[in-house]
Amino acid sequence: MEEKIYPPLEVKQRIKANSRYYTGKMGSLFYVNLRDEKTLIGSYCPKCKKVFWPPRSTCGICFAELTEIVEIGPYGTVETFTTVMYSEPMHPRKAPFVYAVIKLDGADTGMTHFIDEADFGAVHIGMRVKPVFAEARQGNMLDIKYFKPI
Repeated sequence: MEEKIYPPLEVKQRIKANSRYYTGKMGSLFYVNLRDEKTLIGSYCPKCKKVFWPPRSTCGICFAELTEIVEIGPYGTVETFTTVMYSEPMHPRKAPFVYAVIKLDGADTGMTHFIDEADFGAVHIGMRVKPVFAEARQGNMLDIKYFKPI
């Protein structure tokens, strides 16, 4: 019997997985404060002396339970960034846009968010920024529309 050899077959496909994510007590508190008060909070670890943004219930360093909330920001510093030049269905906005890891004043960790109101070439590590809040806040991370230079 003769063996048939087939060339590689390439199939373009995308997998979309919808899900629900429970943010827990700390995450819920964070989003309620963001939505209702336009305040940013973090959780403080008394053992490590670190403030986590967004807040979490367990320290990622020493695994202590975190119960203390502290207000942080609103100003912050760009720790790193990238310019996204292509659009994908999972992106929350159309390209081009800038994503940056922003460490808020008073926090020891950073979080990814958009930078707007800045020329792409002007965004840099160490740039000081402040949040611009959405008019109609819904209790999610996009209640901060973006961060802009100060």
